[in-house]
Amino acid sequence: MKIAVVGTGYVGLVTGTCLAETGNQVTCVDINEQKVKMMQEGQLPIYEPGLELLFHRNINQKRLLFTNNLADAIADAQIIFLALPTPPGGDGSADLSYVLGAAKDIAKLVTDYKVIVTKSTVPVGTADKVTAVMNENTSVEFAVVSNPEFLREGVAVEDFMKPDRVVVGTTDERARKLMGELYAPYVRQGNPVIFMDERSSELTKYAANSFLATKISFMNEVANLCELVGADVDMVRRGIGADNRIGNRFLFSGIGYGGSCFPKDVQALAKSAEENKYDFKILNSVMEVNEIQKKVLVQKLKKYYKDGLKGKHFAMWGLAFKPETDDIREAPALYIIDELLKEGATISVFDPEGMKNVKALLGDKITYGADAYGILNNADALLIVTEWSAFRTPDFDQISELLKSKVIFDGRNLYDLQKMIDLGFYYNSIGRKIIS
Repeated sequence: MKIAVVGTGYVGLVTGTCLAETGNQVTCVDINEQKVKMMQEGQLPIYEPGLELLFHRNINQKRLLFTNNLADAIADAQIIFLALPTPPGGDGSADLSYVLGAAKDIAKLVTDYKVIVTKSTVPVGTADKVTAVMNENTSVEFAVVSNPEFLREGVAVEDFMKPDRVVVGTTDERARKLMGELYAPYVRQGNPVIFMDERSSELTKYAANSFLATKISFMNEVANLCELVGADVDMVRRGIGADNRIGNRFLFSGIGYGGSCFPKDVQALAKSAEENKYDFKILNSVMEVNEIQKKVLVQKLKKYYKDGLKGKHFAMWGLAFKPETDDIREAPALYIIDELLKEGATISVFDPEGMKNVKALLGDKITYGADAYGILNNADALLIVTEWSAFRTPDFDQISELLKSKVIFDGRNLYDLQKMIDLGFYYNSIGRKIIS
């Protein structure tokens, strides 16, 4: 099948590469000429485990192409995916200008039946808006389909190649058949392709991410209560996670959620509810809890250093909003850094993948280390912000030698409490007793 993917951000590039992997002819188009040239030369603009192998293989076998020319990209395509940004506007609603702009451009170029697929996360009613724009600019027959992505950064390739479900929103029978054929190779083990109307499909994406964000904020509230009553949030998590009505995923407490999806999707769904005169109380609370939780480590530091944070130097492990990605969008690390700098502290950081993006954002406001241990020298404390595997079993003897004092503030609960007692650390984590 011949496919065009408009937009080569995270979703667009993973989608295009994985579609090419099953034999489709895929052309990805982007207005950024430098980025397109980079990809044509075989360079990935993002870090995502497993993507590089498929990316190079499909380029070499000429199934995956990149261009700046929209007309060339869609000329022979049967299906055109729109994988464009939908950033939050000033009022929290999703900005559809990129999606609708692309739809208008496509409409002026099509000469035969096309299936236009919104892969971007978009609010309910977007398919109708895309259809209206298309109708205003072409008389050629087309169908607009909602096909939300459910990719987890760090395991996106596996999620695409072996999805637990595929959601397709369409009332067009011809489009339904084409989408069914397209996804058949990915669901051979029996996982469903769930067909529904466009509006239900659009809402499904927001509902899924908002529910997961709700679980995270709920457990962070539980963790905060645990600290007050002397309970251990890890024990509580195990106790409730064993209930199959609840499940054990997204129950880890920490310093809040970030990334490209949860913050804007929860905000957009709450805004959509508001526009329809519905007060989505749970989502408003989820967002409020998350904003507070992002800064909980700073509050712990202020409580510990009673003379203030001015002049203190902290080492920070982790910048990306989660491990196995270089994505720093809405990362809790950025909020923590901002608060510490306001208090007059200095910071050295290390992250296996995220430092380049943070440096582009913050420049020389902080110091960047070549390795995890180099930044510890003479630091007042170690702050753990992202749960990279490399941080899970560190050399504690080396940490002890390099830090001014054996002090760790852990925003991801990586270490066993008894081990911290045995090693003689001051250890302050989330929802568990303080080891001192």
